[in-house]
Amino acid sequence: MTADIRRAGDRFRTTYDWLDARHSFSFGRYYDPANVGFGALLVHNDEVVAPGTGYDPHPHQDLEIVTWVLSGALVHEDSEGNSGIVRPGLAQRMSAGSGVRHSEKNDAGEPVHYVQMWVRPDEVDLVPSYQQAEVDDVLATGELVPIASGLPRHRDTTAIRINQRDAGMSVARLRPDSSIQLPVAPYVHLFVAVGTIELEGAGQLRDGDAARVVAADGQRVTAGPDGAEVLVWEMR
Repeated sequence: MTADIRRAGDRFRTTYDWLDARHSFSFGRYYDPANVGFGALLVHNDEVVAPGTGYDPHPHQDLEIVTWVLSGALVHEDSEGNSGIVRPGLAQRMSAGSGVRHSEKNDAGEPVHYVQMWVRPDEVDLVPSYQQAEVDDVLATGELVPIASGLPRHRDTTAIRINQRDAGMSVARLRPDSSIQLPVAPYVHLFVAVGTIELEGAGQLRDGDAARVVAADGQRVTAGPDGAEVLVWEMR
């Protein structure tokens, strides 16, 4: 097992009057040929959008886009007629497939903070689709819960499915001082969304920090005294 720790403050940052975004991998104006993804994960953006603003309609193609809201609410609309308001505890996936346009807006009176993640699908030119599901109740268990996955072992347990059989994203809302185990997998991306954790063999990570784990073999993740929320991508 090797764990490459990436601190929140080391990520490239895009700021406008309406947006504060931190990018884990090459994105937009930022390009580093040595940092274009990890496993199947191409984009992992941690964004805050101001009230009354957001992204106007823009195109995507052949991407599985997963959005996880930490606070506030994000309004989704797309050219296929799908719409939804994504809040904490609601899983959302848009499959761009052969091509779709969508907008993401903050129509509320407070900032919206969310993480958006992109992976390539198994097949190109799929019919665009959209899915969302409430997961608050199952997250209350404190376990690592499959949220958006195409992994065969998650077939009957994931909240929403993505069109990528070698990748899946799970979330754990850890109680103070409680622990989970990372999946055993060739590639695991661990992101601390809220709080602090101790990653076995690697030390402490705080909110906004990430670990890129190669040959993960079930390392323990233990929350600090105030608990934590972690996003875990398992990739084959």
